[in-house]
Amino acid sequence: MVADGRAIDGEPTPTYGGTMQIRIGYDLGFEVPQPTAMQLMLYVHPDRAGTLRQPERIVVEPAVEVEDFVDWFGNRAARILAPAGHLRIRYDNVIDDAGRPDVPIDGLRLTPVHEMPAECWRYLFASRYCEVDRMVHVAWDLFGQTPESWQRVQAVLDWVHANVAFGYQFARPTKTAFDVYTERQGVCRDFQHLAITFLRALNIPARYVTGYLGDIGVPAGATPMDFSAWAEAYVGDAWRTIDARHNRPRTGRVVMARGRDAVDVALTTSFGAAILQDFTVWTDELPAAAA
Repeated sequence: MVADGRAIDGEPTPTYGGTMQIRIGYDLGFEVPQPTAMQLMLYVHPDRAGTLRQPERIVVEPAVEVEDFVDWFGNRAARILAPAGHLRIRYDNVIDDAGRPDVPIDGLRLTPVHEMPAECWRYLFASRYCEVDRMVHVAWDLFGQTPESWQRVQAVLDWVHANVAFGYQFARPTKTAFDVYTERQGVCRDFQHLAITFLRALNIPARYVTGYLGDIGVPAGATPMDFSAWAEAYVGDAWRTIDARHNRPRTGRVVMARGRDAVDVALTTSFGAAILQDFTVWTDELPAAAA
């Protein structure tokens, strides 16, 4: 989708007029030993640009040039040359949201590979964290007898949700889908990598999504707010939101970037040392009077 009201993927581009407003943003601090180039995947996805209350602006302190670009997955990104010393990256905005939970996939058909749009095919192949070739036999052993419909997708989500334990202490940057399958523990990105890998092995295109997901309509979590990861599967001839971590419809997702896996949508990528020291994220529904 694009922000001027045209549509692809079978969904209209959102515009102002949602039923709720969500304050989104972050305040990140790094210690940079020497001047270092950095890529920032810290904007809202262009799909949602029309629902923002203010123009997007990433504030970098000390002030440096922020060069925006659109990557090969259609995400809005930026790059900077971070000076040596303490680096602060801030963003604050309000976004309109329809206030509706994720649309269920119940009753939808699976699209045969030969009928899929060509752009779907890259989301069938293996990628850095999703070793489809290594997991294909496992996937078919576990799910090959499920109905060849939305129920196969749901079976994957149910299995990952039930068999992987969540915990921030289980995070590590090198963990792949195969590692998650063998260790049965991880953070939100690990749940998604395993589900994506199973789905691709079953000839169902799946892609990784990062963004904001606040505690809207659910009890507040005990841990500080963080960015979140979920996924999208090509079901019923369109991309549909899925989430193996929560495995239930959620309200207020704000997409920042989409890609094959977490490599493509890393929030920050530094070409040299950049040590994260401060990390604050907010995703809060605003009271109606404040909207």
